[in-house]
Amino acid sequence: MKKEYALGLLTVLFWSTSATAFKITLQYLDVLQLLFYSIITAVAVLGCFLAAKGRLGRAFGLPAKTYVFYMTLGVLNPFIYYWMAVTGYDLLPAQIAQPINYTWVITLSLLSVPLLKQSLTGMQVLATLVCYSGVVALSWQGGAAGGESISMTGVFLAASCTVIWALYWIYNVRAKEDPITAIFLNFLFSIPFAGLACMAFSSLTVTDIRGLYGAVWIGCFEFGFAFITWIMALKLADNTNRVTNLIFLTPFVSLVFIATVLGEAILPRTWVGLVLIFTGIFIQKYGEVRAGLTSQTRP
Repeated sequence: MKKEYALGLLTVLFWSTSATAFKITLQYLDVLQLLFYSIITAVAVLGCFLAAKGRLGRAFGLPAKTYVFYMTLGVLNPFIYYWMAVTGYDLLPAQIAQPINYTWVITLSLLSVPLLKQSLTGMQVLATLVCYSGVVALSWQGGAAGGESISMTGVFLAASCTVIWALYWIYNVRAKEDPITAIFLNFLFSIPFAGLACMAFSSLTVTDIRGLYGAVWIGCFEFGFAFITWIMALKLADNTNRVTNLIFLTPFVSLVFIATVLGEAILPRTWVGLVLIFTGIFIQKYGEVRAGLTSQTRP
């Protein structure tokens, strides 16, 4: 197996644990505590990687306006995006929150119309309708395990946080630094915001050490190591589209962890919603190939 595919599949494995890790960690920490300690862990991981490569000094010798740019991006992601996304996980079964989160592909396409001056195609309209019909299927009342009602606030947060993710990547196109340095700075500058939010609305005090274990796992495998392996895979790839398509295995692998570790019974409605969402994404991708366009995936 080529190294880029091995790294891509390793990243898929890392990200596939995220939904399960969020749900387990939220038993011991609240959303803001999870976010704060995960971000700190990610900064440590990314910083150590840059130091090992001799690139850490570069991150601290940039012009002031560059730091303002990366601080702004850091507010969008990880601070606001993950605050919304993890709150969605807190309110929803993992098998519902995780597929909805992948509608960012469609959101990115739609926001590219006004922000990047791209035209809206018939394929995009069809993809949007199909994809969000999957969200409707997932959020239908009685769709949760045990027949309990679905939190519409959770559905709203899981879907609307994709707007933040899409905005982050649209504006990230302007980034001039090495991608790992850029992500390191995003996370570094988000620490004060996450810390202040935690002090204002929660507490920095952790009462159960198992919460910290979960936050460290998320900081390592949802953030730090995953971003490193993904960016390395893309740099090594002759054809980045083949590598980026691997990421769409993540929700399906994630369901294995959700079922075996969390013990959630995977409902037929979950499969219907997931198939509709990924059918919409396939239509979107097919339309981009026909139009000769490329789209930004996860970093």
